[in-house]
Amino acid sequence: EAREISRPKGKGVAPILWRLLTTLPVTNVMEAIEKVAWYAQRWQLEVIHKILKSGCQVEQRQLETAQRLERVLSVDLVVAWRILALCKAARELPEDPVSNWLPTAQWQALWCYVHQQRIPPQIPPALRQAVRWIAQLGGFLARKSDGEPGTTTLWRGLLQLDAMTKMWELCHDKNRRQKCG
Repeated sequence: EAREISRPKGKGVAPILWRLLTTLPVTNVMEAIEKVAWYAQRWQLEVIHKILKSGCQVEQRQLETAQRLERVLSVDLVVAWRILALCKAARELPEDPVSNWLPTAQWQALWCYVHQQRIPPQIPPALRQAVRWIAQLGGFLARKSDGEPGTTTLWRGLLQLDAMTKMWELCHDKNRRQKCG
């Protein structure tokens, strides 16, 4: 049995109580804590699964062999992990520079689009702010009561940002010849 220690404040909010059943051996407190920690990670796997189903649309693909599915999943899992990691990091490391998480061209394209400016700043914005901008590209309204963006709007926003970044790179490629006319 595991009981939530620091529950949310509020009238009538009871702490969470988990009664976990397992076939794994639990002979001491440390083993019990380990099993509870494993179970606590289960939610992240659920989110990864949701991203694979809703964002990557794995179920809609008509792959005829397990080998093809395995190849597609190997790429899609990286995408799903990236989305979950961005979402989680924006909450846990909000002041982290976005340059630690996105390539330079990507955050610069985002900043210039959001601010309708041609030249990005030298200092990258904070991760939380950048993730909110990306999610807004995907339909997140960013109202005060909305809380933080989720994986669905982040997924949709990243699709938009990828297209913007390709255009940004095209326009800022110094090796391309300028054409007039």
